[in-house]
Amino acid sequence: MGYVAGLDWGRTTHAVCVVDDADGKILARFDVAHGAKGLAELTARLARIAAPPELPIAIERPSGLLVDTLIDAGHPVVPIHPNAVRACRPRYSAAGAKSDPGDAYMLADILRTDGHRFRPLRPCSDDIKALRALVRTRDDLVAERVALANRLRDLLDDFWPGAAAIFADIDSPIALAFLARYPTPDSAARLGEKRLAAFLAQHSYCGRRPVAELLQRLRAAPKSRAGQTEAEVKGELVRALVAVLTPLVAEIAKLTARLEHHVASLADGRILMSFPRAGRVCAAQILAELGDVRERFQTADQLAAEAGVCPVTRASGKSRAVSFRWACNHRLRKAVTCFADNSRHASPWAATLYRNARQRGCDHPHAVRILARAWLRILWRAWIERKPYDPANHRAAQLIAA
Repeated sequence: MGYVAGLDWGRTTHAVCVVDDADGKILARFDVAHGAKGLAELTARLARIAAPPELPIAIERPSGLLVDTLIDAGHPVVPIHPNAVRACRPRYSAAGAKSDPGDAYMLADILRTDGHRFRPLRPCSDDIKALRALVRTRDDLVAERVALANRLRDLLDDFWPGAAAIFADIDSPIALAFLARYPTPDSAARLGEKRLAAFLAQHSYCGRRPVAELLQRLRAAPKSRAGQTEAEVKGELVRALVAVLTPLVAEIAKLTARLEHHVASLADGRILMSFPRAGRVCAAQILAELGDVRERFQTADQLAAEAGVCPVTRASGKSRAVSFRWACNHRLRKAVTCFADNSRHASPWAATLYRNARQRGCDHPHAVRILARAWLRILWRAWIERKPYDPANHRAAQLIAA
């Protein structure tokens, strides 16, 4: 006699339901707290029902401490996408009722009846888990930096546009240092070429633009119309945003350096870095979501669907509709399309595919997804065979080069 279990993950407590694999009869139902004692109780109670390898557990969330605890205990953990669970809900409640114990039972019963459709989770290596943590944290911090930088730029455009125009990036270290020193038009009223040159030297400016050009940018911008009180208040707001952005930018730079070193030390990382204009950060973003479990993607089509670069077709009778794929790994799609967009500047084959897509009437995002879909066939093969990209073996690219 076999058993299956469902587990509804919660922030403080987890609902568990164990059912008979033969007839779906509920054998055990309980809650455990999310803590050391609760997780120990969970594995102990499950072990009393069946040996861990013989008790698969369905869960919606495929990662985290809870999943690691179950895998370490020996249980096969079967992740079921929340969309699949949501689609099955009408089978269990016509009124659409929802509860944690009910969801745990539903997960167990879905695994009992449709378990052949799902694949047990195989965790990635520690190196990939570490890379994933680095990549996702960095991406989240970059999103915060962009939001704060946009807020700072909007504030400056409102009362001192010149400060936003003097340097190319408002969140660059030199631009933030300038705003910390000169947060208002009055504070920079006596700024000349000598003072600006001394300031740039003090903060190790790269010298990309001459001092006279930078000063011209500052003075050519529209003049501030803000009154003294308004300018002082907004100057304080500029200082506050700069005070938040400065350490954030520094920490992102540290994480980026750590990430680039880590991905270059991995064999799979070097495979992805071998593709044209993949770079280290983009390669790390792809590898963090791709992982190192080859059995996860049996075909290139599965990888393309996971990356969201192939459309969804709905056909019935004479009707046929092709639409954008919303359900996918959004982080992987962002990384893959970023790589594809960069690759067209280094690969004639990629540039040709992109250009042909644009000539057919595709807009830029659509053309990039088409190119990304083509690259994924090659990337998947290189990943499966554990070989770096070799343009000499890329026949389509060779035909275009010829």
